[in-house]
Amino acid sequence: MIPVTSFAGKTVAVFGLGGSGLASCHALKAGGAEVIAADDNAENVAKAAQAGFITADLRNVSWANFAALVLAPGVPLTHPVPHWSVLKAREAGCEVIGDIELFCRERRRHAPNAPFVAITGTNGKSTTTALIAHLTKVAGYDTQMGGNIGTAILSLEPPRMGRVHVIEMSSYQIDLTPSLDPSVGILLNVSEDHIDRHGTIAHYAAVKERLVAGVQAGGTSIVGVDDGFCRDIADRLDRVGKNVVRISVKNPLASGIHVEHGTIVRTAGGARSEVAKLGGIGSLRGQHNAQNAACAAGAALAMGISLDVLQNGLRSFPGLAHRMEQVGRRGNVLFVNDSKGTNADATAHALSSFADIFWIAGGKPKAGGITGLTGFFPRIRKAYLIGEAAQEFSDTLGAVAHEISQTLDVAVEHAARDAEASGLTDAVVLLSPACASFDQYRNFEIRGTKFRDLVQALPGVKPVV
Repeated sequence: MIPVTSFAGKTVAVFGLGGSGLASCHALKAGGAEVIAADDNAENVAKAAQAGFITADLRNVSWANFAALVLAPGVPLTHPVPHWSVLKAREAGCEVIGDIELFCRERRRHAPNAPFVAITGTNGKSTTTALIAHLTKVAGYDTQMGGNIGTAILSLEPPRMGRVHVIEMSSYQIDLTPSLDPSVGILLNVSEDHIDRHGTIAHYAAVKERLVAGVQAGGTSIVGVDDGFCRDIADRLDRVGKNVVRISVKNPLASGIHVEHGTIVRTAGGARSEVAKLGGIGSLRGQHNAQNAACAAGAALAMGISLDVLQNGLRSFPGLAHRMEQVGRRGNVLFVNDSKGTNADATAHALSSFADIFWIAGGKPKAGGITGLTGFFPRIRKAYLIGEAAQEFSDTLGAVAHEISQTLDVAVEHAARDAEASGLTDAVVLLSPACASFDQYRNFEIRGTKFRDLVQALPGVKPVV
């Protein structure tokens, strides 16, 4: 745990008592603050009370003595309307911050030069975060990974030299971290997402920009420049004197890091050098993973990690659960769990990575459905549609071979049967739903775990080595 000493002797309101909220309560208390905990969910309030915290309905207390409101990232800050607790805090002139802001303040107080790598982007941030954490472990760092992936940041070990914090950040978390100042900041890409929470894509992009704009003096801002928003962001950072490393998987760069023919290449001042090879690394298959790997390589180079260690780390990366996870193989059929593909943009990356696909898709649909994926339809041998989106996706697929399987167990059984019967050399049964999971599963992890269990229960399936 990271004790939050910056509020010692002060009273702090914490609203939203899920994993990160409760961790914030513990960290603030350990640092000497008095905590008043609150939530709209009575069960969460009861858990906080059981853990020994004072709880209250913040609508019925005086805000005069609160030094801050620590808000869970899932609670609306601005859109569609600010949560009532945010309005209360603003009326009282009380700052509204999140748990990563508390971390940043502790780092500045106690170990301002301790390495801190922060990663954001619409797609790919979890894989990039896990990959950077893997690379830093291989390089011998005491690596602490968390934030939007896995562990709440304040549940990690405190910052110190020789220990690196590799932190995935959502736009919600960035919004609550006004003094965000990583030593290495990474912005992978920006495409339309979370507009309900940010109002417009321009505002969403501006929030993402803050992560790389806030990089501390002497640090490195790494920006993927294969979309217009990020190209403009990189140019703005250049103009204010930031150390910007541009990343592209689509075009060679005069200065920066790009990928060509499966090789990560660095260019600077007319010089060109090979950084690492990606060929044959199954966990980093596809153009989207090439971007993730190139950004991770940029972070490793910024931290002084050697090319040999970098290459070994890339080759030994096991991949991220539920994101292009190679679950098993039976004969010529590979089974891939991409349950984290919860929108069409993410699923496009998965579909682009294979040629002969038996595709399991569907769930709770998102705006636009799969209309943006028509360019990948020739790769699909057959689709197996589940959940609420099944009929909508069936209409979009049209003449593409498909069936409405309704449930994941039926889809896996039929896809495995058809892929094996196809006789194709490299058939792939791919779960990449292009949908949220909430119609049938509590989250994408549970959906992906169910897929993995179903595949591993098939006779003759062996681990991928």
